[in-house]
Amino acid sequence: MSTGRDRRGRGRRGPLAWPAVPTMVSRAVAFDELVLDCAQRYEGVLGARWADVELAVADVPPTDPAPWEDGPALARIFPAEGAHPHRVVVYRRPVETLAAREGDLASVVELVVARQLAELLGVDVEDIDPELG
Repeated sequence: MSTGRDRRGRGRRGPLAWPAVPTMVSRAVAFDELVLDCAQRYEGVLGARWADVELAVADVPPTDPAPWEDGPALARIFPAEGAHPHRVVVYRRPVETLAAREGDLASVVELVVARQLAELLGVDVEDIDPELG
């Protein structure tokens, strides 16, 4: 005899919050959206040069640091190869760790993305975002 209730007769349990509520968004998804927001901001500034750049997010950097890195990598640039465009990869966990010390994840992500784009394009950070200079 199944009545569709649990054994204590209180009914089935549902989610604590519905999918439209922000609490249902994981930290990884929220970080991805933050990086995309930064990318859209710089897309207008960079114009046609933006077509040659692809932005990606990974949780952690590979275990082997580059020779010029003295600490954990926040992001890396991968130059274009063949048909693949330039790629900027932002590493979520190190950026979140740094932002916990700095206090504001959005400003740290914005600074990391701007610095990587500036390095890739061979310009100063001020050319991409005058506020960060």
